[in-house]
Amino acid sequence: MPTDVIMPQMGESIFEGTLTKWLKKPGDKVQRDEPLFEISTDKVDAEIPAPASGVLKEVKIKEGTTVQVNTVVGIIDGDGAGAAAAPAKPAAPEPAKAAPAPSAASTNGPSRPPQTAPAPQAKDETETETAPAGYGQQPSNVTEISQGEGERLRSSPLVRKIAKENNVDLGRVPGTGMGGRITKEDILGFIQKYPPGAPAAAAQAPPRPTAAPPAAPSQMAAAPAPALPPPTPGEVVPMTKMRAIIAQRMVESKHTSAHVHTVFKVDMTRIVKLRDRERAKFEARNGVKLTYMPFIARAVLAGIKQMPIVNSSVEGDGIRYHKNVNIGIAVALEWGLIVPVVKQAEERSFVGLQRAINDVAERARSKKLQPDEVQGGTFTITNPGIFGPQFGTPIIMQPQVAILGMGGLFKEPVVITDKDGNDLIAIRSIIRLTLGYDHRIIDGADADKFMVAVRNYLENWNEDMG
Repeated sequence: MPTDVIMPQMGESIFEGTLTKWLKKPGDKVQRDEPLFEISTDKVDAEIPAPASGVLKEVKIKEGTTVQVNTVVGIIDGDGAGAAAAPAKPAAPEPAKAAPAPSAASTNGPSRPPQTAPAPQAKDETETETAPAGYGQQPSNVTEISQGEGERLRSSPLVRKIAKENNVDLGRVPGTGMGGRITKEDILGFIQKYPPGAPAAAAQAPPRPTAAPPAAPSQMAAAPAPALPPPTPGEVVPMTKMRAIIAQRMVESKHTSAHVHTVFKVDMTRIVKLRDRERAKFEARNGVKLTYMPFIARAVLAGIKQMPIVNSSVEGDGIRYHKNVNIGIAVALEWGLIVPVVKQAEERSFVGLQRAINDVAERARSKKLQPDEVQGGTFTITNPGIFGPQFGTPIIMQPQVAILGMGGLFKEPVVITDKDGNDLIAIRSIIRLTLGYDHRIIDGADADKFMVAVRNYLENWNEDMG
């Protein structure tokens, strides 16, 4: 029986979407919940799963077309008429032979600069990482696949798609996600280490452990995604929906807010040593990767407590002081930039913040965010420091009035004073934090008081990480 494929409504305020890419073509077999097409709205980009199993009989809406929600964009023939081949059987753990290996080149598309100079101590930070989904719950986009002998493999449709395209048996891929779930980084890292065309690839690959420990941050950061084809020199490339929206929002923000920036050097040595010492135990205990982002987020919360004007917005001729701190975390994607929001951050523990940050970052990359998860932010943190800059001057996310930019984390010679009052030169781990603020309502003195509070919290860190 034919099943209509419709343009979904991704939120109450979403009334249309752009069908950006069909992941299947007419005549292809599809499985229920398998990614079928990609859409872009003014809030998020997302992969839309097939509503039924069968054969994609007809594509009614072409790529690049914007249509109203609930529009029929295609038809799936549930009877399988016109199928060219029988359903594929699960891949056996044998050496892969035919599929090409993904490029090891930079994962950055034309929307962002190449990742060529990561900060020495911050290369596993949030904008490049994907970590286990948080809260101990299985996300709705995760499916368990039977592998025999009672073992269940948990993976998302995107992971299964990558495995299928590269002829990889998921049973041999160690999963580092919550409960052993196979993440996008796991499958890409496996493909990089054991290219499909390499001799005896499957024989070299280790058997999948029944309970895999979290991967080391350096391993997680090293897994590249397939690179987008570079544009031809002289070619005019149309903006994607997301790029056009980013351009519009950035220009609007510069026209709205009186942007001023202040840069503070922060000695992170205490936190670097603490993280190095406690990271393995933290990850084993909590099943979540330990990055620098929750340290920064907790310091931001301390600064906002002292200077609540930073967590406000302009409403007409008034200033709204927000009751909750909803922290936006800028996540760099291959196709642009998105800022998912961790709601009510002030009510979360250190571990809760780390889980929430990792969760939204992972789902941003796998296009599983919902529109309400990129709305309602009251303060934003962005981390360009993973690419190696000393600092940047970020643009404020409207209607917020402040944004914190993290520079690279570097070892530098610093003059310090010992307990006897003597000046010494020591090697310290230094980060530069930039606060971009709206000078319409935040004075320079208040901005600097906020940054002093943030710096003091980080340099004198004494919080229990749970």
